[in-house]
Amino acid sequence: MRKYITEGIGLPQWSSPISHAVVVNDICYVSGQLAIDSAGNYVSGSVTDEALQAFSNLFSAISAAGFHKNDLAFIDVALIDIADIDQLNSVYRHLFVDGRRPARTVCQAAALPFGGKVKICGVAIRDRSPSGNDD
Repeated sequence: MRKYITEGIGLPQWSSPISHAVVVNDICYVSGQLAIDSAGNYVSGSVTDEALQAFSNLFSAISAAGFHKNDLAFIDVALIDIADIDQLNSVYRHLFVDGRRPARTVCQAAALPFGGKVKICGVAIRDRSPSGNDD
C-alpha cells in the first residue's frame, strides 16, 4: 500500500511536483520541509523561526498521513551554517520534551531554496505495540 500526501491542513501549497510525504505500509517518508507557511510564503527569520516553521510542516505532513509526532524515528536537518546548531538544538529540546527524541543527523548545506537557513525531512514508523511504547 502506498499513499501520497500532496496536501493537508497546515501544509504549504508547493509549486514543485513532489509529495510532502509518501506512506508505505507503516512507514512515512517526509520530503524536505522548509520555512514555508500554509499560504506558500517563505517565513524568513532567525534559524529558530525557520526551524519552528519547518518542524510545523513536518508534523503537519505526518499528521495528514495518519501518523503522530511520537512516531518520528529519524530526522535529517540541513543548516546553511553549521554554527547555528545550538539554535537548532534549542528548538529540538523544546519540541521533543518527553525523552522520545528521534535519531537525527545534521549537516551543512551549500545552499537551500529561497535562501533558507533550515531544511528538515524525516521518517515516521507507526507504533503497533499495545502500549504505544516498546520500552
